[in-house]
Amino acid sequence: MTRRSAPAGADPAARRGGRRGSVRTARRLGPRLPAGPAGATGRARGVGRPVVALGNAGVPDSIAAKVFLLAYDPAKGRLTARSKLGKVVRAAVLVDVLLQGNLVDEDGHARVTNAPAPADPVAAAVLEELRTAGPRRWRHWIDRRGGATVRQVRDELARARLIKVEPRRVLGIFPADRITLRHPLVRRHLLQSAHDTLRPSRLVSRVDLRDASVVVLASTADLRTVLTKDQRTRHKDRLGQLAVRVGPVVSALKKSLQQSQYSAGG
Repeated sequence: MTRRSAPAGADPAARRGGRRGSVRTARRLGPRLPAGPAGATGRARGVGRPVVALGNAGVPDSIAAKVFLLAYDPAKGRLTARSKLGKVVRAAVLVDVLLQGNLVDEDGHARVTNAPAPADPVAAAVLEELRTAGPRRWRHWIDRRGGATVRQVRDELARARLIKVEPRRVLGIFPADRITLRHPLVRRHLLQSAHDTLRPSRLVSRVDLRDASVVVLASTADLRTVLTKDQRTRHKDRLGQLAVRVGPVVSALKKSLQQSQYSAGG
């Protein structure tokens, strides 16, 4: 029997081909999401959307939490792309509340709606920032408080027992955190879902917007733990089409990252 190889970026257990557990799905009730950006129709947050459980762990629903887990490199045992992770995670939260109908785009500005506040505490905190300050350009919100938002997402994942966070000191002086995946199979599932959005057999219009958001944000930030440079090149056109569906946050993230790179080089 021919053994399938795991996709690029998969955790070491996946590459060994070992079976770590089976995937079971359940369905939960919840409000239906409004239409997504660029005329795309968002799927319901709970209705008709499978909630995947892997062993004793559940896959997080938050786009920011998914991006955080995918930015983790199982081979190196640490988070990657730390210099841009704050911007990517902030963008992920903005996409999340945009898809849930809490934000709308008005001439390139993010405006808060009267939709019920999100249940996710990280999304609720970011939304409160926007409500207090009033409409601003999307990039303004991507550039703010990235480090704090990453820590909030990290703490929520630790509370859900998806990661383990241990304090340590670099060179015995500088405080830092050692992060460990408690359930590598969860990350493996997220990576597979991200890669599935790029399959040519799937119509772009039928790809789930939350899955599309994860892979588009990862591609925009060049997270090599999700997509290799070759994969980004091969799927450039499809990634562009998915980015249109995800909405204005993607272009704002791209500009923010370009400005950071220019400033660092200049």
